[in-house]
Amino acid sequence: LRLLRRPIGLAPLRPARRLLCVASPTAALATDGDSSPASSASMAQPAVVDVNPPRGTRDFPPEEMRLRSWLFDNFREVSRSMAFEEVDFPVLESEALFIRKAGEEITQQLYNFEDKGGRRVVLRPEITPSLARLVIKQGKSVSLPLKWFTIGQCWRYERMTRGRRREHYQWNMDIFGMPKVRAEAELIQAIVLLFERLGITSSDVGIRLSSRKVLQAVLDMYSVPQHLFTQVCVIVDKLGKLSREEIEKELISTGLSSEAVQGIIEVLSLKSLSKLEEVLGSGVEAVADLKKLFSLAEQYGYADWICFDASVVRGLAYYTGIVFEAFDREGELRAICGGGRYDRLLSTFGTEDVPACGFGFGDAVIVELLKEKGLLPDLPRQIDDIVFPLDEELEGPASSVASSLRKKGRSVDLVEDKRLKWVFKHAERINASRLILVGKSEWERGMVRVKILSTREEFEVKAGELQ
Repeated sequence: LRLLRRPIGLAPLRPARRLLCVASPTAALATDGDSSPASSASMAQPAVVDVNPPRGTRDFPPEEMRLRSWLFDNFREVSRSMAFEEVDFPVLESEALFIRKAGEEITQQLYNFEDKGGRRVVLRPEITPSLARLVIKQGKSVSLPLKWFTIGQCWRYERMTRGRRREHYQWNMDIFGMPKVRAEAELIQAIVLLFERLGITSSDVGIRLSSRKVLQAVLDMYSVPQHLFTQVCVIVDKLGKLSREEIEKELISTGLSSEAVQGIIEVLSLKSLSKLEEVLGSGVEAVADLKKLFSLAEQYGYADWICFDASVVRGLAYYTGIVFEAFDREGELRAICGGGRYDRLLSTFGTEDVPACGFGFGDAVIVELLKEKGLLPDLPRQIDDIVFPLDEELEGPASSVASSLRKKGRSVDLVEDKRLKWVFKHAERINASRLILVGKSEWERGMVRVKILSTREEFEVKAGELQ
């Protein structure tokens, strides 16, 4: 195929976001043996190709890439300040890693298919199972606790809303081998540190806390069979998305009594830890864990960021203890991030369990929030130097100057075949710091002319001493 470029000055026949692809008539003749003009003409009809990315995905032109890099740099700086190590995994994983039988919504949103070797594979919808797989693979070659983070792309075929796409990048921080609530306290501090770095305050964002053990205690009160626990979690995670009547109907369909359903709904409506303690008693493990976490929050200095909300259960089946999610206090956006404890995940892959907890923090919702708060940074392109030969025969010396500066760690744009007026405008567009002119008379003396663009100061420097 060859791409046809429209002649300059002609009005476009189709939107600019489409390309015209034309099959070669020669190729057509070789294919079917019909050399008639009519046949050749019909084979050369243009086929319209939409140059937009697939629905729900994104391109990252330079200005968007600068924003993405800035956000990822903040993810990495926070992770390293918490002494976490970076890891990575393939985007393509085995389907079995993500197929569970708890009725989770995520299992219906997989980009899954059979590869050419007959293996069932999937574009990962989340990162935690990949992380668990690597922990199992590393085995006893690593010592606990493990503190790992990653920034990876995830794929889900779901309905798109503000801050929700079919692909997104996600920052994960996870701790393996730390059974106490200290692990959750560390992870929540990382989230708060990230918000503070971005200029977000506790009046903008809060973090809701609860525990899966709260729901377990309620189910125990009503003698609900253990095998229904995960299914009930998946249903009550829809609180706020479905009406109370719809939630009650789904719970009753699992076999729960009306009394148990009412008890579950009433407890999950609690927003006070002291009220929860009144209902469940102080000896319940969930209450003790949450009280300890709130105490640690005071010591860390982020108590004003967190609040108790019994309705937080998170939708993934593997959570076992404390769960949390960050939300914007104005209620305009979906959850900014979320996570919790998952002490029994590894055994679902046929190995010994290790206590673990972690969170996932997507790139889409936080950018929406930063836009709303006017906190998106101005990230123009920035170049250290432009090197420009004033004569064609000086292109070689200009190349030598540019190469020398690049080896010294400076970013250098080597410009040729342009007018000096264009070069000055280009320097302004890319925020260059210096313009280095290689002129004939200067080069004969081993010199170059340097112009500091912010002050318009000009001077000559020996080419070999240019820094």
